[in-house]
Amino acid sequence: MLQIPLARLDIEPGHLVEWNLRSSRRRLPAPREEPGRSASFNQDKHFAVAQEAREVNDPLSSWIAITCELPGKLDRPALEAALLLFVRRHEVLRCEFRRLAGDLGCEVLGPDDIALECADVGISGSTAELRSYLADRFEKGIDTLSWPLLVMGAVVREHSSTVYLCFDHIVSDGMSMPNAVNDIETAYAALSRNGEAGLPAAGSYLDFGHEQRRRYLTLGADDDRLAYWKAFIARNGGFFPKFPLELGVEPGRTYPTVNESEKLLDDHEVGVLETRCRDAGGRLFMGLLAALAVSLRRSGGPGDYRCLMPVSERGRGSWTHSMGWFVNTMPLEFSVAEDKDFPEVLAGVRAGFTEMMRNIDIPFVKAWELLAPHHFKLRSWPFPVNFFSYMDFRKCPGGEHHPQWRPTMHVWASRSNGINFWFHRNATGLYVNSIYVDTEEARRTTTAFRRTLTGTVTAMARSGTL
Repeated sequence: MLQIPLARLDIEPGHLVEWNLRSSRRRLPAPREEPGRSASFNQDKHFAVAQEAREVNDPLSSWIAITCELPGKLDRPALEAALLLFVRRHEVLRCEFRRLAGDLGCEVLGPDDIALECADVGISGSTAELRSYLADRFEKGIDTLSWPLLVMGAVVREHSSTVYLCFDHIVSDGMSMPNAVNDIETAYAALSRNGEAGLPAAGSYLDFGHEQRRRYLTLGADDDRLAYWKAFIARNGGFFPKFPLELGVEPGRTYPTVNESEKLLDDHEVGVLETRCRDAGGRLFMGLLAALAVSLRRSGGPGDYRCLMPVSERGRGSWTHSMGWFVNTMPLEFSVAEDKDFPEVLAGVRAGFTEMMRNIDIPFVKAWELLAPHHFKLRSWPFPVNFFSYMDFRKCPGGEHHPQWRPTMHVWASRSNGINFWFHRNATGLYVNSIYVDTEEARRTTTAFRRTLTGTVTAMARSGTL
């Protein structure tokens, strides 16, 4: 899987067909006095932001999308059956969110209450026109405040087809995207042979979110379990770690975004880097963190690196194959002082990560609400925040088939006040996708910083030095 801007998607024109979700009931179940299950903290905050943005006519929107390839002449009934199975399999995709008495609850349609309605969109004239259509369709078709929360379709050609799906973040995360690809590709291959899909069990994210809310709803600011966060805040000077380079943004403003992606290392080079990290007592993502932190320091940042890092909450149990927002975001810090060599910096990353994981249970949104209530009321983070994310798509369900399925992931946000980096690895190498504010200073800063980062990562791979 490759995470790139939708504008860079290599997709051939064809005949567009879409499948819209419909309920066989005339409407969703009537609201109860109390919701059946509570949404997760992530979902509650996301929904609240969407509500507030709608009330003040703020054009804030985002989505996560995927594409994947089906070889040969399309078996349309098999694909339709695979898509229907996908939605019936994951309860969160059949859920509508409703706020009642302050709590965000989930009302769910049963698997048998879901149907697909086929729409013949027509023939796309060129790759550019197709990309433009998809961007417009995803933006207009995804609305956090109304069901359904996904778009499904295919570009059908004589000898191949490209399947596309787009989701609201409230029902998915980055690790859900390979799961969606694996579900659909596996089910389609089996159903086109009149076989059984044979997919592994997938727990419901709604159960996960409800249990999380039940466990931490009464957490207070004086709870000892917040000690890690409080110590970080004391050293950092606030809840959010600032991105240390200048982006030319004004406080309280958001800006249109730039979405870029580039290859940092080929497969051989990233394999060498992984070996060097392992020999120094760490892992590849720790080496990337070290490279990012050192590059920021060389670009004018501080000698102590602090960031927010998303960490998967899926574990190795029933959530492995599930759709949902299984992400906690935690603070991480370590030193990149100039006198430290690569093994010393990597040791600091390892120690910082180990301490972070000891405190992983506290939900980010709950910590935010309790420890930075003045910022919690905002619709975005208060200023550019230092953010690091890494995924190895080779290790996801179905990852061994990605060279044949050619999956892509696309993250989009209409507006931002900072910069985000998503590092990811696949069978062809190491990549970084970045979304940042569209200002002249941010473009200059990001271009220069990427050169520094590329040089640092390359040096680490070639010689094991910073």
